[in-house]
Amino acid sequence: MASLTEWKVPPAYQPRASDYGFDLDRALSSIVGLHSIIPPDAFTAETLGTERAGNGVVIDDGLILTIGYLITEAESVWLHLGDGRVVEGHALGFDSVTGFGLVQALGHIDLDPLPLGSSAAAQIGDHVVVGGAGGRTRSVASQIVAKQEFAGYWEYLLDEAMFTYPSHPNWGGAGLISNRGELIGIGSLQLERESGGKAEHVNMIVPIDLLKPVLGDLRRFGRVNKPARPWLGMFSTEIDNRVVVIGISGNGPAARAELKAGDVILAVKGEKITSQSAFFRKLWSLGPAGVDVPLTVHHEGVTFDVVLASTDRNRLLKAPRLH
Repeated sequence: MASLTEWKVPPAYQPRASDYGFDLDRALSSIVGLHSIIPPDAFTAETLGTERAGNGVVIDDGLILTIGYLITEAESVWLHLGDGRVVEGHALGFDSVTGFGLVQALGHIDLDPLPLGSSAAAQIGDHVVVGGAGGRTRSVASQIVAKQEFAGYWEYLLDEAMFTYPSHPNWGGAGLISNRGELIGIGSLQLERESGGKAEHVNMIVPIDLLKPVLGDLRRFGRVNKPARPWLGMFSTEIDNRVVVIGISGNGPAARAELKAGDVILAVKGEKITSQSAFFRKLWSLGPAGVDVPLTVHHEGVTFDVVLASTDRNRLLKAPRLH
């Protein structure tokens, strides 16, 4: 595998220390590279791969915050430090609702934690840094260009995600650093949007305020200690005010009910839905994982009702290996 630090952000997009009222290099030193290995028979191996790399941010003594998909079902996690050292880590916890993941360093890393700020206080137009492992040459001087709802095709919804431009090319687990030098979010995705008639890439950032209510549980139990949301194992998208199935997860409730790509979800428990976010909210309002989910589905000219027995998606995941 190539070194995690051979590439560089183009100089025009790198942050300059003189543009910020905090110690930029010190803040960026809290960001580490992260590399995880996932067993080939893991539930997420087919969709997310068996080798995943990105970033993580030190938020407490040896505690690394990252984006959860990098470490889901990981059998080994390695932390790459700025001085060239590689330290083993343990995948401590993952929360599918927020998307956050936690890693505990198993060796001494001697890095100052980056203080947590307030994502609610961040404003559109704020100058921020999307920080990657390796300092300024692997970080992007960016701006918050939107704060809005985000619905992900994998049964995921944020009421107010943050979006930044220019985008970071190695966004997974990157730290969004505010103009006060505080961590206000973790990089999740790169998306395309239209601006001035041309397509441009933005990063979707999970707001740090979502971490505060769940951090204690993630550290203690590895997951949030409350009943899980119902999960259907269905990938969907919104097309012309219709929720369309674009894929089915193996071993999930939708697969068992023989739903197929191309199906249109018209209603949940008799309530008509016209948006993906409304679909998720209605689904999750029915009760915890295990609840029956009555759907009205349209397929190739035929409309029918079907009841899916929802489940907890975490039951399909391999537990992280303890060292």
